[in-house]
Amino acid sequence: MKNIAVYPGTFDPITYGHIDLVDRAARMFDRVIVAIAPNTAKGPLFSLEERVALASEVLCSHKNVVVQGFESLLTDFAAQQGATILLRGLRAVSDFDYEFQLASMNRRLAPTIETLFLTPAENYTFISSGLVREIASLGGNVQQFVPDAVFAALRKKFGK
Repeated sequence: MKNIAVYPGTFDPITYGHIDLVDRAARMFDRVIVAIAPNTAKGPLFSLEERVALASEVLCSHKNVVVQGFESLLTDFAAQQGATILLRGLRAVSDFDYEFQLASMNRRLAPTIETLFLTPAENYTFISSGLVREIASLGGNVQQFVPDAVFAALRKKFGK
């Protein structure tokens, strides 16, 4: 039996904090699925297809990592993939309440799938996709927070 983890999120855009978690998860699991949700309620900057393409490009060196978009209930998606772990990132204590609620609901929906929390390396704890988008939209330099492909996509999106 393979040890499969699903790392869900909107990844709008993928940052070095996300990549740090994927790097570590790729060493812990036989297969890691970066599952990108459309989450139109958040009004994403990048389309689902763009986010999948960007994440695929920046994670291509990981042989046991795949990137997939999904539009179903997360627990259903994870079960369809044969995953036993949902990987979630915690940057700060403020993330915990929401993540704890999600983990509890997911456990109720799919008792055989566990949630595992990882924290990013200390130098990435302050990075969020939302802050990256905001800084980039105002003409700020976000190159230190995202890979070159993402930086170029942000510049193109904001016409800078």
